[in-house]
Amino acid sequence: MLICKLIDSIWATRKYEELDGMKLMRVEVIDGPESGRRLVCVDTISAGTGDRVLVATGSAAYHFMRETFGKNAPVDAAIVGIIDEDVSL
Repeated sequence: MLICKLIDSIWATRKYEELDGMKLMRVEVIDGPESGRRLVCVDTISAGTGDRVLVATGSAAYHFMRETFGKNAPVDAAIVGIIDEDVSL
C-alpha cells in the first residue's frame, strides 16, 4: 500500500471495456522509498485532485477490483482510500 497525492485525471477516449465508467487518475507517491514516483491508478472512490490517498498495487489492486466490483481488468494500481488525517502512535 502506498501513500500518494492525487495530481490530476487522465482522459482516455478508449480503454479496456471492463474499466468503462471508472476514472483514471495520476498520483505521486509522497512517502517511503518510492517517494516521487508517479503512477496511473483506477479511482474507485471518487477522490479529488490534491487529496492524499491510499493506493493498492500489483496483485492486491487486481484482486480488489475483482472482489469489490467484479471486474477482471488488467489493473496494476487502484485508489482504495482517502486519507483524512495522519495519526502517529
